[in-house]
Amino acid sequence: MDDDTDAALGRAWRDDYPWTFLTRLTELGDRMGGSPGERKAADLVSEAFEAVDADPQVEPFEMHRWTRGDAELAVRAERDGEPVERSFETIALPYSPAGDVTGPLVDVGYGTPDEIDDVGEELAGGIAVASTDTPPEKGRFVHRMEKFGHAAAAGAQAFVFANHVPGQLPPTGSLKFDAEAAMPGVGVSTETGDWLTEYADLGAEATVRVSATTDRAESRNVVGTLGPDTDEEVVVVAHFDAHDIAEGAQDNGCGITTVVSAARILATMDLDCRVRLVGVSCEETGLMGAEALADSLDLSTVKAVVNVDGAGRARNLRAYVHGHDGVHDLAERVVADAGQPLSVTEQPHPYSDHWPFVRAGVPALQLHSQPPDGAERGRGWGHTHADTRDKVDVRDVREHAILTALLVDELASADPLDRVDPGTLADQLREADAERGMRAADLWPDDWD
Repeated sequence: MDDDTDAALGRAWRDDYPWTFLTRLTELGDRMGGSPGERKAADLVSEAFEAVDADPQVEPFEMHRWTRGDAELAVRAERDGEPVERSFETIALPYSPAGDVTGPLVDVGYGTPDEIDDVGEELAGGIAVASTDTPPEKGRFVHRMEKFGHAAAAGAQAFVFANHVPGQLPPTGSLKFDAEAAMPGVGVSTETGDWLTEYADLGAEATVRVSATTDRAESRNVVGTLGPDTDEEVVVVAHFDAHDIAEGAQDNGCGITTVVSAARILATMDLDCRVRLVGVSCEETGLMGAEALADSLDLSTVKAVVNVDGAGRARNLRAYVHGHDGVHDLAERVVADAGQPLSVTEQPHPYSDHWPFVRAGVPALQLHSQPPDGAERGRGWGHTHADTRDKVDVRDVREHAILTALLVDELASADPLDRVDPGTLADQLREADAERGMRAADLWPDDWD
């Protein structure tokens, strides 16, 4: 490593830039895909890439913009012969259609396939209530879109997503990728969820009302490049959009801040191949920015994709290697050489911006954060009103930016990694019991059938 890079790594330990960038980003407010705030966020990313001479280019793409209206949730029950009528705070989930639905309230627990199967015909015409959590004894984590899809397939006519993290925080999160969902869906707090499961046991009826619109709009990616103009390249992505109900500081303000901070280090390195830096949008509403990016590239020339979604949120780094032994070994070696701990998750998943690349055979590394001991499973503050800048420790962002730069540099100089065979990937997802859920969420590739 040359003197310039050594100096850049030293500066990164005390650099004010990550906090300044994160502050400007979270001050924008709404960064939902297709919104004015999202366009301003793209401008910030472009400015950051310009500062390291990465020659940023804005690449627009079409998408379905979902615009939030109002949402209501009312319950009618009877306790000891006395009527109970209550209304609860709720928020619509992105791509929920407008609707006004009344039906029996049905507790489906954690919304796993087995639990929904156990409810059986009771859910037909009902309103499903599912927790955001999936405890370890239930096996792998079951994504929100899967729970929604299973409930819809069982005949539910509305979906209520109850946070498992206390604090009066209703969660948000898309029901579909880039398309209006089959039925209304809303999020409620843990505390409301406790009431709803009790009322479901009493045979309560509920009404869910949502006003929202979905229309065609335009979003954009911001693309820059560093290093030599080689045939091969490493692609580094992080999404800069966020849900409209919060600042999006952790999801994914930390991730895009990690990338623009890593770019300041990478710009000093003697890279062995081109590094394509990309701020992508519309991850939260369907990976549309990543899909547009993958469609624009010759993926046979991409050595690897590094998806920085979740890095910078906590002290230690977590790597998702998507079943690739070579990526696993490289990540462990680089992080260990830096004297840092690393937790590794082997299992592939389709719920972030690496997916269009992995699906096409590109080796992928997703950089996330390992929750501290005792922390709640799941998203924590993410996808709630509480995803604010005060939850971020800038030391974590700085450290993860350094590790990101070192990992990207190693990938750029490494011999080509084995491509991901679609059949092998499909088998890995089946072994993880993910196929049924991906089908429920309309994410299982047609050519894998």
